[in-house]
Amino acid sequence: MRSGLLFGVGAYGMWGLFPAFFPLLKPAGAVEVLAHRIIWSFVLMVVVVAAVRRLGDLKAITGRTWLLLTAAAALISVNWVIYVYAVNNGHVVDAALGYFINPLVSIALGLLIFRETLNRWQLGALVIAVVAVVVLTVNVGAPPVIGLGLALSFGLYGAVKKLVPTDPRVSVGIEAAIATPFALAYVVVLQVTGHATFTGHGAGHVALMVLSGVLTALPLLLFAAAAQRLAMVSLGLLFYMTPAMQLTWGALVGHEAMPPARWLGFALIWVALAVFTVDAVRRARVDRRTAVPSPM
Repeated sequence: MRSGLLFGVGAYGMWGLFPAFFPLLKPAGAVEVLAHRIIWSFVLMVVVVAAVRRLGDLKAITGRTWLLLTAAAALISVNWVIYVYAVNNGHVVDAALGYFINPLVSIALGLLIFRETLNRWQLGALVIAVVAVVVLTVNVGAPPVIGLGLALSFGLYGAVKKLVPTDPRVSVGIEAAIATPFALAYVVVLQVTGHATFTGHGAGHVALMVLSGVLTALPLLLFAAAAQRLAMVSLGLLFYMTPAMQLTWGALVGHEAMPPARWLGFALIWVALAVFTVDAVRRARVDRRTAVPSPM
């Protein structure tokens, strides 16, 4: 339990600090940053998978699993590029909204894709979240595209990963491997056309771009370790660390606008999350009671 909490806090804390890191990669654009995140995370994952002696797992992967991992690679790449664009263009609060919405999107996907049923608490949380999105849409005059894009892409990524029977370290490595040829091709084109920033801004910039790959893979590995040690309720509660840190950074450090209607939208999201969390904790307690064998 203690080590699981440490791994979980490490993963979510690193994700929460990303708004402080990615602006350091300017003048690199969001797609160039994405390409380097993929390439260097792939290099790291090759080392990790070899170190834990799981390379043999590749032989057991079926064609269906390869297709699922390809979809996962595409979805996480979309999520990453939206996030980097948001952070580097003054939309950290919008990114935080996306990750606040994410648990509720997962509920909706469970209902639509996996035919899961909703209890009254979950349905109430979902309705409140929809109202919040409507309030935010009216506030800015358009749907919160960044927030919804992040929530949907990460929610669908989680749904796909639910179907993948592969070791998490191996699956993360394969996802990076699938995307790496496209990332390499993009980087080569940038270099040939003279639009790359990788080698033209000093050794410090090169080091930071390489570090972006490490910081991409490391929290995923910490998250996988935490998931093996913690109950889903604990893992879900820890998740809120990330958007809370991002919102704080965007409002206090980035000085992003927070008009009353925007605060109202976030307040409704927090109410929905509170309802969802209370229900999750309540059900976990019931499950523990029913799992305890009665005395003879």
